[in-house]
Amino acid sequence: MEDKPAAWLQLPAGTRFVDAFVIDVNGIARGKRLPAPDFSAAGGSVAFSASALVLDAQGNSQGPLGVGKADGDPDAIGAPVAGFVAPVPWAGEGLAQALLTMRADGQPLWFDPREILAGIIARCHADGLHPVVACELEFYLVDVDANGAPRPPQTPGSGPAASAGHLCLQTLQAHATFLHTLHAALAAQGIPAGTLVSEYGPGQFEVNLCHGPDPLRAADEAALLRRATHGVAASMGLRASFMAKPYAQKSGNGLHIHVSLVDRNGRNRFGAEGGQALLEHAVAGMQALHAESMAIFAPSFSAYRRYQPGAFVSTTGNWGENSRGVAFRVPPGAAASRRIEHRVACADASPHLVMAAILAAAHHGITQRLAPTPNGPGGVPTNIFAALDALDRGTALAAYLPSRFPTLFAELKRAETAALLDHIAPAEYGFYL
Repeated sequence: MEDKPAAWLQLPAGTRFVDAFVIDVNGIARGKRLPAPDFSAAGGSVAFSASALVLDAQGNSQGPLGVGKADGDPDAIGAPVAGFVAPVPWAGEGLAQALLTMRADGQPLWFDPREILAGIIARCHADGLHPVVACELEFYLVDVDANGAPRPPQTPGSGPAASAGHLCLQTLQAHATFLHTLHAALAAQGIPAGTLVSEYGPGQFEVNLCHGPDPLRAADEAALLRRATHGVAASMGLRASFMAKPYAQKSGNGLHIHVSLVDRNGRNRFGAEGGQALLEHAVAGMQALHAESMAIFAPSFSAYRRYQPGAFVSTTGNWGENSRGVAFRVPPGAAASRRIEHRVACADASPHLVMAAILAAAHHGITQRLAPTPNGPGGVPTNIFAALDALDRGTALAAYLPSRFPTLFAELKRAETAALLDHIAPAEYGFYL
């Protein structure tokens, strides 16, 4: 009799190849393309370099803490995650994909973002805290000029999208073929996408994923949404970008995460008796861990351009009811839907690490019974160097992470930033030549 794992490992009919991959610390898929018979014969297990999880944003090995260099760059074994073996509709017939989680000597890799998040979720559950979450991701459709810089895409039938189109139905309709194809691709992969929104920037959109009681799956789905968006766009001759701030004077791209807590019967604890105090403890935890988490929320040199006054991206740890100008927003609605919208993270951050930092903060605030302040404690880093120092030297968030992870991540992103700054920007010649 066929066992349960074999049933969910079955590939879609007609599959010739399988993209088998992990999601790295940048939220990027890294892995191999295998012939389908090889994937099936191995039960979905795939061996490749463990350091794939800690490459920089360009896919280069920086060797943080020696991982991928001083250790000889050993392989680990990736095993498929149940529920994430699916077709790849934008690639045409014959290609499927499998999300993997990696093990070495039978043990989880300590620097795997999925394992870090899973550990924090387990800690929440052990203390009776059961999060329900949802992710919202913003991105741009862009064209690229001769210098590699983005410019607004051609709007079908009307030329370049030169102005913002917030909540513009005409903009949605102009790009309906792409958006509906993306929505269908996500459905084919079992990713529950909901509302599509035209956002503030030209060619900017937001996809809302549905609420669910499994934060690990929600982070997986957010990462796979990014992969699908890139893939569908490329298949249609378009280019999608989740870069935090592709245009200096336009809106940036965010990853907003909605968080509530439920009881054993699935009822929203934030909307029940005593729920306001519980919500405020969670907000206070988010304020307390804000500074130490910024390198995770904004993990690149350019990401800090997103934090500008008047851009609905708070530069402090402020919070409030029904205001997009705060870091931690409490949206309006019925008690059953009462939640915190965490608005700090950039769209190109790791969904798993962002989710981990947010849940760690909520757990910290609730278990320590912290009280929030209107504007947060201050001292939030405003550049990547200060943010990496805050992560590396901090103690509150570090208590939730593998002991070496803050230093590993800081080393990786310092090396990535140094590689970026090795290149002279054209504007520097105008200032200094």
